[in-house]
Amino acid sequence: RSNTGESMAWSESVDTVLANKEGLAAFRTFLKSEFSEENVEFWLACEDFKKTKSSTKIASKAQKIYSDFIQADAPKEINIDFHTKNDISQNISEPTLSCFDAAQSSIYCLMAKDSFPRFLRSEVYKELVKKHQDRNQKRWLPFL
Repeated sequence: RSNTGESMAWSESVDTVLANKEGLAAFRTFLKSEFSEENVEFWLACEDFKKTKSSTKIASKAQKIYSDFIQADAPKEINIDFHTKNDISQNISEPTLSCFDAAQSSIYCLMAKDSFPRFLRSEVYKELVKKHQDRNQKRWLPFL
Protein backbone atom coordinates (compact mmCIF):
# COMPACT_ATOMS: atom_id res chain seq x y z
CA ARG A 1 0.00 0.00 0.00
CA SER A 2 1.27 3.48 -0.79
CA ASN A 3 2.13 5.89 2.00
CA THR A 4 -0.78 8.15 1.09
CA GLY A 5 -3.10 5.17 1.17
CA GLU A 6 -1.63 4.29 4.53
CA SER A 7 -2.14 7.73 6.05
CA MET A 8 -5.68 7.75 4.64
CA ALA A 9 -6.26 4.30 6.16
CA TRP A 10 -5.28 5.76 9.54
CA SER A 11 -8.52 7.68 9.45
CA GLU A 12 -10.35 4.35 9.43
CA SER A 13 -9.21 3.19 12.86
CA VAL A 14 -7.02 3.91 15.80
CA ASP A 15 -5.56 0.38 15.36
CA THR A 16 -4.05 1.34 12.02
CA VAL A 17 -2.31 4.31 13.62
CA LEU A 18 -1.08 2.33 16.63
CA ALA A 19 0.35 -0.37 14.35
CA ASN A 20 2.26 2.07 12.13
CA LYS A 21 5.52 3.61 13.31
CA GLU A 22 5.03 6.98 11.64
CA GLY A 23 1.33 7.12 12.47
CA LEU A 24 2.07 6.28 16.10
CA ALA A 25 4.72 9.01 16.26
CA ALA A 26 2.26 11.56 14.86
CA PHE A 27 -0.48 10.41 17.25
CA ARG A 28 1.93 10.72 20.19
CA THR A 29 2.91 14.23 19.11
CA PHE A 30 -0.77 15.14 18.97
CA LEU A 31 -1.49 13.60 22.40
CA LYS A 32 1.49 15.50 23.85
CA SER A 33 -0.06 18.73 22.58
CA GLU A 34 -3.23 17.76 24.48
CA PHE A 35 -1.29 16.67 27.58
CA SER A 36 -2.61 13.10 27.31
CA GLU A 37 0.30 11.10 25.91
CA GLU A 38 0.20 8.89 29.01
CA ASN A 39 -2.73 7.08 27.37
CA VAL A 40 -0.78 5.83 24.38
CA GLU A 41 2.30 5.21 26.55
CA PHE A 42 0.22 3.05 28.89
CA TRP A 43 -1.36 1.20 25.97
CA LEU A 44 2.10 0.48 24.48
CA ALA A 45 3.46 -0.59 27.87
CA CYS A 46 0.57 -3.06 28.18
CA GLU A 47 1.18 -4.42 24.67
CA ASP A 48 4.83 -4.99 25.59
CA PHE A 49 3.86 -6.48 28.96
CA LYS A 50 1.55 -9.07 27.36
CA LYS A 51 4.50 -10.43 25.36
CA THR A 52 6.58 -11.04 28.50
CA LYS A 53 7.63 -14.67 28.96
CA SER A 54 9.71 -14.75 32.14
CA SER A 55 7.76 -14.79 35.42
CA THR A 56 10.34 -12.57 37.16
CA LYS A 57 10.04 -10.04 34.34
CA ILE A 58 6.24 -10.19 34.56
CA ALA A 59 6.40 -9.12 38.21
CA SER A 60 8.90 -6.31 37.64
CA LYS A 61 7.21 -4.98 34.49
CA ALA A 62 3.80 -5.09 36.20
CA GLN A 63 5.19 -3.15 39.14
CA LYS A 64 6.72 -0.57 36.79
CA ILE A 65 3.44 -0.11 34.88
CA TYR A 66 1.62 0.15 38.19
CA SER A 67 3.97 2.78 39.62
CA ASP A 68 4.17 4.76 36.33
CA PHE A 69 0.48 4.79 35.39
CA ILE A 70 -1.92 3.36 37.98
CA GLN A 71 -1.08 4.22 41.58
CA ALA A 72 -2.35 7.50 43.03
CA ASP A 73 -0.13 10.42 41.99
CA ALA A 74 1.78 8.25 39.48
CA PRO A 75 3.99 10.41 37.21
CA LYS A 76 1.88 9.45 34.15
CA GLU A 77 -1.36 8.59 35.93
CA ILE A 78 -4.08 7.45 33.55
CA ASN A 79 -7.74 8.23 34.00
CA ILE A 80 -9.50 4.95 34.81
CA ASP A 81 -12.48 4.19 37.00
CA PHE A 82 -12.13 3.39 40.69
CA HIS A 83 -13.11 -0.30 40.35
CA THR A 84 -10.53 -1.02 37.64
CA LYS A 85 -7.83 0.79 39.60
CA ASN A 86 -8.84 -1.04 42.78
CA ASP A 87 -8.78 -4.47 41.08
CA ILE A 88 -5.26 -3.81 39.77
CA SER A 89 -4.09 -2.57 43.18
CA GLN A 90 -5.38 -5.74 44.85
CA ASN A 91 -3.79 -8.08 42.29
CA ILE A 92 -0.48 -6.33 41.65
CA SER A 93 1.37 -8.44 44.24
CA GLU A 94 0.71 -11.51 42.06
CA PRO A 95 0.33 -10.08 38.57
CA THR A 96 -0.83 -12.08 35.55
CA LEU A 97 -0.37 -11.18 31.88
CA SER A 98 -4.00 -10.06 31.82
CA CYS A 99 -3.94 -7.91 34.97
CA PHE A 100 -4.03 -4.64 32.99
CA ASP A 101 -6.52 -5.78 30.32
CA ALA A 102 -9.53 -3.90 31.70
CA ALA A 103 -7.54 -0.68 32.13
CA GLN A 104 -5.93 -1.06 28.71
CA SER A 105 -9.33 -1.63 27.13
CA SER A 106 -10.80 1.43 28.80
CA ILE A 107 -7.83 3.61 27.74
CA TYR A 108 -8.08 2.22 24.21
CA CYS A 109 -11.78 3.19 24.08
CA LEU A 110 -10.95 6.64 25.40
CA MET A 111 -8.33 7.14 22.67
CA ALA A 112 -10.58 5.70 19.93
CA LYS A 113 -13.68 7.71 20.85
CA ASP A 114 -12.13 10.90 22.15
CA SER A 115 -8.53 11.63 21.14
CA PHE A 116 -8.51 9.88 17.76
CA PRO A 117 -11.31 11.89 16.10
CA ARG A 118 -9.59 15.12 17.24
CA PHE A 119 -6.28 13.78 15.92
CA LEU A 120 -7.87 13.33 12.47
CA ARG A 121 -8.89 17.00 12.50
CA SER A 122 -5.52 18.17 13.81
CA GLU A 123 -2.74 19.99 12.00
CA VAL A 124 -0.37 17.14 12.95
CA TYR A 125 -2.48 14.68 10.93
CA LYS A 126 -3.06 17.08 8.02
CA GLU A 127 0.68 17.74 7.79
CA LEU A 128 1.38 14.01 7.73
CA VAL A 129 -1.12 13.36 4.93
CA LYS A 130 0.27 16.30 2.96
CA LYS A 131 3.83 15.04 3.42
CA HIS A 132 2.83 11.63 2.10
CA GLN A 133 1.00 13.15 -0.86
CA ASP A 134 4.01 15.35 -1.71
CA ARG A 135 6.32 12.36 -1.42
CA ASN A 136 4.12 10.30 -3.76
CA GLN A 137 3.85 13.10 -6.32
CA LYS A 138 7.65 13.35 -6.47
CA ARG A 139 7.97 9.60 -6.78
CA TRP A 140 5.67 9.42 -9.81
CA LEU A 141 6.61 12.76 -11.34
CA PRO A 142 10.40 12.93 -10.98
CA PHE A 143 10.62 15.92 -13.34
CA LEU A 144 8.74 18.19 -10.91
